[in-house]
Amino acid sequence: MAALVAAIALAVAQTPARAAGTLLSQGKTATASSTENAGTPATAAVDGNTGTRWSSAASDPQWLQVDLGATDTISSVTLNWETAYAKAFKIQTSADGATWTDVYSTTTATGGTQTLSVNGSGRYVRMYGTTRATQYGYSLWEFQVYGTAGNGSSACSTTNAALNKTATASSTENAGTPASAAVDGNTGTRWSSAASDPQWLQVDLGSSQNICGVQLSWETAYAKAYQIQTSADGSNWTTAYSTANGPGATELITLAATGRYVRMYGTTRATQYGYSLWEFQVFTGGDGGNGGTTGGGSGGTTPPPGGTLLSYGKPATASTYQDDGNCPACTPAKAFDEDPATRWATSDVNGWVDPGWIAVDLGATAHITKVVLQWDPAYATAYQIQVSPDGSNWTSVYSTTTGKGFKETLTVDGTGRYVRMYGTARSNGYGYSLWTFDVYGTGGNPTAPPATPPNPGNPEHLVWSDEFNGAAGTKPDTSKWTQDPGNGQNGELEYYTNGDNTSMDGNGNLVIEARKEASGQYTSGRINTSDHFNFTYGHVEARIKVSGTQGLWPAFWLLGSNFKTGTPWPNCGEIDIMEHVGKVADSVYSTIHAPAYYGGGGFGSPYTIAGSDFASDFHTYALDWDSSHMTFAVDGHAFFTVDRANLEQTKGPWVYDHPFYIILNNAIGGDWPGNPDATTVLPQKMLIDYVRVSQ
Repeated sequence: MAALVAAIALAVAQTPARAAGTLLSQGKTATASSTENAGTPATAAVDGNTGTRWSSAASDPQWLQVDLGATDTISSVTLNWETAYAKAFKIQTSADGATWTDVYSTTTATGGTQTLSVNGSGRYVRMYGTTRATQYGYSLWEFQVYGTAGNGSSACSTTNAALNKTATASSTENAGTPASAAVDGNTGTRWSSAASDPQWLQVDLGSSQNICGVQLSWETAYAKAYQIQTSADGSNWTTAYSTANGPGATELITLAATGRYVRMYGTTRATQYGYSLWEFQVFTGGDGGNGGTTGGGSGGTTPPPGGTLLSYGKPATASTYQDDGNCPACTPAKAFDEDPATRWATSDVNGWVDPGWIAVDLGATAHITKVVLQWDPAYATAYQIQVSPDGSNWTSVYSTTTGKGFKETLTVDGTGRYVRMYGTARSNGYGYSLWTFDVYGTGGNPTAPPATPPNPGNPEHLVWSDEFNGAAGTKPDTSKWTQDPGNGQNGELEYYTNGDNTSMDGNGNLVIEARKEASGQYTSGRINTSDHFNFTYGHVEARIKVSGTQGLWPAFWLLGSNFKTGTPWPNCGEIDIMEHVGKVADSVYSTIHAPAYYGGGGFGSPYTIAGSDFASDFHTYALDWDSSHMTFAVDGHAFFTVDRANLEQTKGPWVYDHPFYIILNNAIGGDWPGNPDATTVLPQKMLIDYVRVSQ
């Protein structure tokens, strides 16, 4: 785990130190000659997340390429290598993805982060590796291509105007994280603030200049909501950029403003810590301007125009729809119900053909400015977005033959009462399927969607807890917990009793004991808060000493409360804060499950302390959860963050904006841990010191 943490820290510390033109590659379609496994796809190298990576098979040659979507002028490429880097490689460009031109070549690369000045043009850019530096494959945290989009020109300098200029801040966490560390050009030093809102970092450029770009290289403690502001005097500020959905990592923001002073003004933190920047860079040139305010930034760039959600709950039709055991009642309306766990799919009887379509009636004529599609794996590679005044005569306002699936946010401009997705080429042998089809604009006859839950307070306050301080032998507080008797799932062997295996030890702990009874029956305990406490978002933690022997599977997790009212798993959503399997003593696991990623395909990460045994002592397992992310931690060490935007573009829908309840259990056997064997020692106790929730 120390090596893993070091690798991640290195990846963060080596964020590109300068912006060479516009970042063209982030979020674009990426492909590769091979992938090591499903967890290291090509897309992970262009997602803007320095905690995810592409890795190849262990052979030569291998390549990774990105489709920029149009012919662009390429001025710089940044390679953020994992330990498995290329000793010899080329950077190549292509107009068609078939014929390639070398724009850079080396046989003596040393890995790390390489920012390469190149001079070329093309729609496709690739890293073509010919000699590996290790026995493993090739692996990139990020592959970033910079330049000028299309035939336009950019007068924005690539020189960091903030470098070594005077910087000040609202606060600093300690003497080792001063404001000056964010403008020193050293990606191994950082500024960090006090843990409160608002906070700011500003730099004095020395004279009034036209500001055309800002690059923020965030540490893990990033801003979810912030503004980029400029000022002539350091006192009166104008907002040039604003977002309430900052993604963290590295954000390159294009703007037009004028000022001597530039600052990041943070209003909402993404974690319980302060704000922290490895580097705060400012780029000058362009024609300045008066600035402005842009809401809801995405990926560090100005978002497309939006407007009001017009499609919620509106009548929908489709070429066909599916209704069977694999996709029950997958009607067109499911794409417009704002439930990310339900979907429309074309019929498996006569709908796995081209073309296939789905349309919505907005109720009145509307000006359409944005369409958001959240695809199931059965997506369209070629499709059109069309509008119509009458549902019969259609006009195309968007067309592509390179649809990438997952989440696509499309800027469009059209007028009509009806909007449809008209698919002409499927991505695979199945049909077409959409989790959501959102139409934005003005006009229409919109119905307001359900209100979104409020994010946790700032600061957060304790709202629920159980310290388990009862006398020895007493049962869990029935005003807080419900016993959940019955057989386990997932191939488990135990029977969960109605309290016989769950009691206080008199020393401030709840004990869930796994046993093998004289009859040979395995028994254990499972309790939950479903009848007493359900919540959305917050900081959740428990201090637990897990059981540990072959075949044991203790867990601390959350399940969507709608499971109790008939929503099936995994549609309800599941958040596993901690799972431990006895056969892997030195690891615990955090995983999330939803209809598009569940079971063995769930999205998660282990936390490993090599050579340790988690069953030997208490550890604190925690989750920080809001509308944009989840961060999992062990003993205060954050090791896995789920970024909503990245999840939607790489895995599938985010289904976690509704109430969940808490579950504690100590399973025996099952598909993951395997069954007890001759080495298994029973009984085994899972001890819980406390469970606490803050919002």
